[in-house]
Amino acid sequence: MSFSIDALRAKPDDKINLSKIDTNATPGWDTDDRAGAEARTLELNTELERLQEVMWAQGTKRLLVVLQAMDAGGKDGTIRHVFDGVNPTGVRVASFKKPSERELAHDYLWRIHAEVPGNGEMVIFNRSHYEDVLVVRVFDLVPKQRWKQRYEHIRHFEELLVDEGTTIIKIMLHISKAEQKERLQDRLDKPHKHWKFDVGDLAMRERWDDFMEAFEDAINETSTESAPWYVIPADRKWYRDLAISEIMVQTMAKMDLDFPPSDDLEGITIPD
Repeated sequence: MSFSIDALRAKPDDKINLSKIDTNATPGWDTDDRAGAEARTLELNTELERLQEVMWAQGTKRLLVVLQAMDAGGKDGTIRHVFDGVNPTGVRVASFKKPSERELAHDYLWRIHAEVPGNGEMVIFNRSHYEDVLVVRVFDLVPKQRWKQRYEHIRHFEELLVDEGTTIIKIMLHISKAEQKERLQDRLDKPHKHWKFDVGDLAMRERWDDFMEAFEDAINETSTESAPWYVIPADRKWYRDLAISEIMVQTMAKMDLDFPPSDDLEGITIPD
């Protein structure tokens, strides 16, 4: 069945209201067909591996994937399941945690720009520059006037990347507060997952509504034609993986990817 990623895209002229997006929904797919979705995701993963290999061989295109979500929203799971099998030579994951003292001594985009993809590369941001209009805003780490200016900074920064040859895909994994509670509780209940539990996540959870408002504003202010946001209902992990795989493959299919021309190999023999 055809899958329209356009239904997940935040249109520049529309205003996203996260409270009206069902986190358990499966836009573009039959809600009950999990087996079919998982089979389709495997097919897409194979195609994603092929496209990424061509991009790396071609060595002229760049792809940046931005993943944002609340804690336990599925960023790590997305990276494991959607990008499983891609060639690690041409793929990097950059994770952005609390800035170091050295990073804080520069502008907030300094550490971000250093991690953007080079020719042939796919880079996945696990959190990103958007933390500086999310966490920074919710916890009043800088004055309102400063973080509001950052929407324009970010639009121009992403416009620069696009103009210089980078394709940008921005994904917000949208889970419900109830789903987050289940996932956090799972981390507490299973000793092998204790390492994933951060007490600080509870402070974030207490500000859930503030974060939803911050996410809405960030998406509405920075989803552009050239650097779009996609809002993925992510309570169902199998649907999350399917939707993001479709976005990846359909976007890369439009990137004019092709293997570079080879030298004339006629007459060459491999010596014994």
